[in-house]
Amino acid sequence: MTENARVVVPLAERRLDVLFVGFFVLNLAVITYMIDLEQLVIADPAHFTYPVWPPAFMIDATHWWGRSFDPCLLARPMWWKMTIWIDVLLFGPFYAAAIWAFAAGREWIRTPSIIWASVMMTNVTIILGEEFFGATPTPAAGPMLLANAAWFLLPILMLWRLGWTEHPFTRAR
Repeated sequence: MTENARVVVPLAERRLDVLFVGFFVLNLAVITYMIDLEQLVIADPAHFTYPVWPPAFMIDATHWWGRSFDPCLLARPMWWKMTIWIDVLLFGPFYAAAIWAFAAGREWIRTPSIIWASVMMTNVTIILGEEFFGATPTPAAGPMLLANAAWFLLPILMLWRLGWTEHPFTRAR
């Protein structure tokens, strides 16, 4: 059977992919270009002027989270900023492409998704290491773990979903 003899399985029949699309939308719309971008736009969260973007309410929410649960977010060490640059420069465009590709059932997104999942799990592991055992540990391990769980568990689910089949979005006619 040739590649041309395949048909895209509708997104409605790929319920797990609906979860991934929703996760990608959340990351693109809120996490990457509001919460994470704030950490690059504002060098010192103790002394700053509100920029044009991200919106002030998101900056305030991000700083509240940092004061309440995540001192590393406010400390902004260079290694942390580099994970944010990865998010803004690489993950953001990936999320935009993945939203469309998953919804449309485009199988070329399989390899980039496996790469994304691997890098995301690496980043989250490093971040949680700092959060629990580093120089700026969280005062609230439970909320911190819950807040980061999706960014570790969904990549595992992604690897499980895409790692076993060459054609995750199509079936033979």
